[in-house]
Amino acid sequence: MGERTIIPFGPQHPVLPEPLHLDLILEDEKVVGAVPSIGFVHRGLEKLVEKRDFNEMIYVIERICGICSFIHSQGYAQTIEGLMGVEIPARVKYLRTIWGELSRIHSHLLWLGLMADAYGFESLFMHCWRVREKILDIFEETTGGRVIFSVCKVGGLWKDIDNETLKRIVTVLKDVEKETKKMADVFTRDYTVQKRTRGVGVITYQEAIDLGAVGPTLRGSGVVQDMRTLGYAAYGDLVFEPIVEKDGDCYARTIVRVREISQSFDLIYQAINKIPDGEIDVKVKGNPNGEFLTRLEQPRGQVVYYAKGNGTKYLDRFRVRTPTFANIPPLLKMLPGADLADVPVLALSIDPCISCTER
Repeated sequence: MGERTIIPFGPQHPVLPEPLHLDLILEDEKVVGAVPSIGFVHRGLEKLVEKRDFNEMIYVIERICGICSFIHSQGYAQTIEGLMGVEIPARVKYLRTIWGELSRIHSHLLWLGLMADAYGFESLFMHCWRVREKILDIFEETTGGRVIFSVCKVGGLWKDIDNETLKRIVTVLKDVEKETKKMADVFTRDYTVQKRTRGVGVITYQEAIDLGAVGPTLRGSGVVQDMRTLGYAAYGDLVFEPIVEKDGDCYARTIVRVREISQSFDLIYQAINKIPDGEIDVKVKGNPNGEFLTRLEQPRGQVVYYAKGNGTKYLDRFRVRTPTFANIPPLLKMLPGADLADVPVLALSIDPCISCTER
């Protein structure tokens, strides 16, 4: 056994988009262990349910994360609606699905850019983010925001998207889809990418289950699990299958996300073709009383929302379990045996969202 040293990776590192911190235990250039530290961006958002009424809290919850903001607000709304027995209109379900899948596309394109940067492909990084801007332009046109959208509310939506705009969105997305497919070829076929990712950070099928992995990290190891198959929002009316790869390495997790972008385009097209006319909200009477738990599929994987009401306008408790929190144990399993130079790619392969994790 060689001499062991401990070096910090993060919370500030050129490849990290957020303050992930790992103490890496090394023997020469090999990682033999890792100890995570979390809590750098703790903001106490869940505690605010005691001071903000249940309608106001949706604006706090979507600020858990700027990348995942819409699905956070959707998840909160669904939780309170389930708690209060509120049935939302069909059009609301479809619009939430459309905005949710746009969020998945922009999140995966952001991740592909960061991964390209980790490989040293600077121009590809900028290209991914250039294409992503067109998705943010759609958000800006339909919600008024590019990061925080504030269109979800308990009982429905604040804004509608007229049918003419929906048709125009399809035209824009067709162009984005073509550009995305060109970029995808680099991530799937390039020799350098394959050398950096194939066989690196392998998590087996059983390890992924035992360690509680979620999202592309789980599906990249061959486990067929996607919360959208539960049929929430409009997903029960749409045709799709979870995207799965079997190798369990960084390359497999990359391929899952690349394929999910194409799937999201298809889901949006289906939703726009099937969206019914109708109201975009219902009146919500009374206050939450009881407990309710909801599961949704964020771009990074399963997210769990729990709310407990006491019959007043202030909740007793609200909890979120985010996908990055679930994917940290699998990351710690991937690291031992890897070269130090592979750590940035390994860390990024779970698509860490630390602001989600450290609420």
